[in-house]
Amino acid sequence: MQLIKEYVPVTKAKNTLLEMVRKLKDSDDAIAITKNGIPEVVLLSMERFEGILETLEILSDENAMTSIRKSIRQAKEGRWLDYDEALFE
Repeated sequence: MQLIKEYVPVTKAKNTLLEMVRKLKDSDDAIAITKNGIPEVVLLSMERFEGILETLEILSDENAMTSIRKSIRQAKEGRWLDYDEALFE
């Protein structure tokens, strides 16, 4: 899990917003914006935000998680299928 490495006071964020947006646009980084030294919000790229939402959607889908857990269990047991075998199952 990637932790936030950069913390910016809200007053500085107001003055450097465009620079921060450009920095994060094509990045997996995130910037925490602080108020009185306490993190209040996080700024991240739209791509990373959408990825987080997609992950939450998968994690909240009970059927998908059951299937993922089953696959992990089977992999740990060494039960693998070749690509061609998987197509016909």
